[in-house]
Amino acid sequence: MARRIELPESHDLDVLEGYARLGAAVRELRAEARELAPLLQGRTLWMVNSTAQGGGVAEMLPGMVSLLRELGVKTEWVVLDAEEPAFFAFTKRLHNLIHGEGDPRLGAAEREVFEAVNRRNAETLRGWLRPGDFLAVHDPQPMPLAAMLAPELALHTLWRCHIGLDEQNDATRAGWSFLQPYAEAYAYGVFSAPEYIPGYFSARSRVIYPALDPLTEKNRELSVHRTVGVLTNAALCSAPGPVLTPPFARVAERLQPDGSFAPANRGEDIGLLHRPIVTQVSRWDRLKGWAPLLEAFALLKTRRVPRAEGLHARRLALSRLVLAGPDPASVEDDPEGREVLAELCARYQALEPHVQRDVALLALPMHSRAENALMVNALQRTSSIVVQNSLREGFGLTLTEAMWKAIPVLSNRRAVGPRQQIRNGLDGCLVNDPQDVEGLARTLDEMLAAPERREAWGRSAQRRVLEHFLVFTQLSQWLRLLADSLRDPAAASA
Repeated sequence: MARRIELPESHDLDVLEGYARLGAAVRELRAEARELAPLLQGRTLWMVNSTAQGGGVAEMLPGMVSLLRELGVKTEWVVLDAEEPAFFAFTKRLHNLIHGEGDPRLGAAEREVFEAVNRRNAETLRGWLRPGDFLAVHDPQPMPLAAMLAPELALHTLWRCHIGLDEQNDATRAGWSFLQPYAEAYAYGVFSAPEYIPGYFSARSRVIYPALDPLTEKNRELSVHRTVGVLTNAALCSAPGPVLTPPFARVAERLQPDGSFAPANRGEDIGLLHRPIVTQVSRWDRLKGWAPLLEAFALLKTRRVPRAEGLHARRLALSRLVLAGPDPASVEDDPEGREVLAELCARYQALEPHVQRDVALLALPMHSRAENALMVNALQRTSSIVVQNSLREGFGLTLTEAMWKAIPVLSNRRAVGPRQQIRNGLDGCLVNDPQDVEGLARTLDEMLAAPERREAWGRSAQRRVLEHFLVFTQLSQWLRLLADSLRDPAAASA
């Protein structure tokens, strides 16, 4: 049955307001909440998604839920229960279809699996929800819930879609057509970009960008001492001396030349503290562009180094690529992850030995959300460039995270989310094609060769996140949306 996720009490807004550059944004949000939160009294906002860990939605919801509660909005977080492997296998396929990939033939068998799991979860939710509550469903996996619950409970329903594609083909049409019957039960659809909105939601949609909570373990400031401590505790670097805190219960593991995984500090140190580091952190998904990025880096190491001269030749010789993702066994809604990681491991083993030494393929444990987030935080902070080479990307919070840390970023114009964040040549670089290995290698070479420009890009990127992609803007938009759904009886009874 569906699970309610318990979150500790927090008073993050008081802490956030104490930061000089965040104080004004917190005060503006509180002023808006004083006006709008009273309109929502007596109702609970139920946030529902498919997993409690792994992926941007699961990372974003704890901060949103905690801060909404602090602003006076009663909010609960619920995660689907799905024991049937066929359910997540299908929803992963549906995810790929909406991103334009896969077999578009869908039928009654897929719909039966999809609805059966949601029907069982709806029974649990029916005992928790009260008439007039808000039901905010995230992404396709729980989308049938509104039709199963809203009519009898007079719920105010919102569907928050974090994925999409800015073009149409047979795959996207099949995916959106499959979901259309469930869309009728929602008063509003909320999307991450206008390009993602399907026609049947066009008259009742909002665009709300995903956003960062700057106080989470993944985004908070880390001192030099704390960064070194996290890397050491996670086995991501060899201890340079005594460390105050103990090792993590589970440490990061690195792919070895023989195909096994072992603690990441076994053998030669990755060099996070002293080498130029190019990093991509993401889920193990083919659409994340892992393979072309690995090929581009191998090309950079084998072809570009001899052409470079002086300090840049030294920089390229020392540079390393870090490819990091979650332990795939711990991500409930992504059965494709193990397969993608296995393919990437095979590509790694096919590399020339001297290139292998300069590639660190890491599996990050997920048993502790806080420790995993700290690992990602430290990896990003010790990177020279953070890459998100996605062929398709709903938004790309891994880029936002790096930008907030003033790290220059590299992505591509074809992915809608990254191009909404990155201004090419101001906050980082956008290539035209994520599968153009030559182009990726050339851009990495150019970025590594320009440390002063990288610093300028990082400063600009951090300011852009401060102005547009922090949680304060997102929460303000959510408050307005909830209030509007009460003011519009027609939308509320859709």
